[in-house]
Amino acid sequence: MATNRRIRLSLRWRVAIAFGLASVAVAGLVAVATWQLATTYMLEQRRQSATLQAQVNVRLVEASSRAGSNSLDELLSGLVVDPGSSILLARREGLLTGGRAVDPAVLPAQLLAPEPGETRWLVTEIDGIRVLAVSLQGGSAGTVFVELFPLVELGRIQNFLILVLVAGTAASGLLGVGLGWWTSKRALRPLTELTQSAARVAGGDLHVRLPERSDPDLAPLASTFNATVEALERRVRLDARFAGDISHELRSPLTTMVNAIEVLRHRQGEMPPVAGQAVDLLAGEIERFRQMLLDLLEISRADQDVDDRAMESIDLAILVAKVRETSNLTFPLVVERPPPPVYADRRRLVRVVANLLDNAERHGGGVAKVTVTERQGRARLEVDDAGPGVPSDLRTRVFERFARGRHAGERGDESGSGLGLALVARHVHLHSGAVWVEDAPAGGARFVVELPASADPAASELIADVVG
Repeated sequence: MATNRRIRLSLRWRVAIAFGLASVAVAGLVAVATWQLATTYMLEQRRQSATLQAQVNVRLVEASSRAGSNSLDELLSGLVVDPGSSILLARREGLLTGGRAVDPAVLPAQLLAPEPGETRWLVTEIDGIRVLAVSLQGGSAGTVFVELFPLVELGRIQNFLILVLVAGTAASGLLGVGLGWWTSKRALRPLTELTQSAARVAGGDLHVRLPERSDPDLAPLASTFNATVEALERRVRLDARFAGDISHELRSPLTTMVNAIEVLRHRQGEMPPVAGQAVDLLAGEIERFRQMLLDLLEISRADQDVDDRAMESIDLAILVAKVRETSNLTFPLVVERPPPPVYADRRRLVRVVANLLDNAERHGGGVAKVTVTERQGRARLEVDDAGPGVPSDLRTRVFERFARGRHAGERGDESGSGLGLALVARHVHLHSGAVWVEDAPAGGARFVVELPASADPAASELIADVVG
C-alpha cells in the first residue's frame, strides 16, 4: 500500500517562503491598484483628447455646411489623422463617412441618438479592433457626428504595464524569499550555536560555552546552557575522581590477593583436585578484576583531563606487527597501501590495537584479518573477526562503558569488563581520530580506526628553522 509522505520543510525554509508569499501578496495588491489607476488615467486622458478633437471636427463640418460647400467627403477624409480612425456623419440627406470604412449597423444604438449638446462615449470593439467611440449632435437638427479612435497604442502600453507589474511582483517574491532566508539565518544563529555546542557536549567536550548575550530574550538561554554544562562538568569530574579514588584504594587489597593466589598456585600440587579447580577459578576472576581496575584508572585519568601523552611519530603497520608478536596471536596482517606515519602516544595506540584484538578473540570468534592502509590521507586500521557481526542498532552502544554480553550484541562470552572498546573510543578521540564498526566483506564484524596523519611538531620546527 502506498503511503502519503508529507514534505517537511525546515524552519528556515518556512520563514523564507512566508516572507516570499507576503511579498508577493503586497506587491500583487500594489500592482493591481497601479494597474487600475494607470489604465483609468490613460483612458480618461484619451477620452478627453478624443472629445476635444471631435468637438473641433464638428465645428469645422458645421462651418463648411453653412458656407454651402459640397465637398464634405473630402473634408471628412482630411479630418482623419490616424489611419485607423473613422468618421461618420449622419444627416437627413444621407450618411457620409471618412477614414477606415465601418458598417454603421455595427455601431451601438446609443451612439446614434445623443441629446442636443450631449457628448457620448464608450469603449467597444469593432471589426476586431478596440476603439473609443465619441458621438455628439451637430448644430443642425438630426445631424449626428460619430468619430472612432483606435486604442491600439493604448493596448500596447497596457500590455507593457502588465508585463512590468508581473515581473515586479515575481521579483518582489524572490526578494522576499531571499530576505526571509537571510533574516531567519540571523534569527536562528543562536539556535544553531546552541545545537553545535550541545553536539560538542554530547561528544564529550565539556569546556564548550555559549557567548554571553545582551539580548534580553537570548541572555537567559545562554546563561542556562552554560550553567547546565558547568554542573555537568562538575558532576563528571566528581564521578571520575570518585572512580579514581576507589580504584587507587582497591590496588592494595588487589595486590595482596594477586600475591596470595600466586602462593596458592605454587602449592596447587599439594591440594585436592577440587581445591585446585577453585584456585584456578579464583585466579581467573582476580585477573579479570585486575584488568578492570586498570581500565577504570585509565578512564578516570582521561575524564579528569590528565593529559599524560608522550607524542611521537609512529608507523601503524610496524606497531600492529609488534602487538601481534607480544600477544602471541596468529592472524594475517595485510598492508594494502603504506599508511602515512601518525603522531600519537605509543602506549595508548598499543592499547587501542590490543583491545581490538582482545575483543575479536573474546567476542568475535577470533581475529580473521587485520588490514593497515591509507584512506584519503589518513592512516586506517581494520580488524575483521569471525563472529556473527554486530547488529546495526548496537554499533554505537558497543563503545559505551560496561556494554557487554547482551548489551554488546550478544557476541558470545561475557567475561570481559565492558571497558575495552570504551577505552578504544576514548584514546582514538584524544588523537582526533574516528572509530566505528561495520560488516566485514567475508562476514563477521569489522572495527575501523582512522587517525589523521601529522608530522612531529619538533621535527617540523627544526625543518622550518633549517629552511629559514
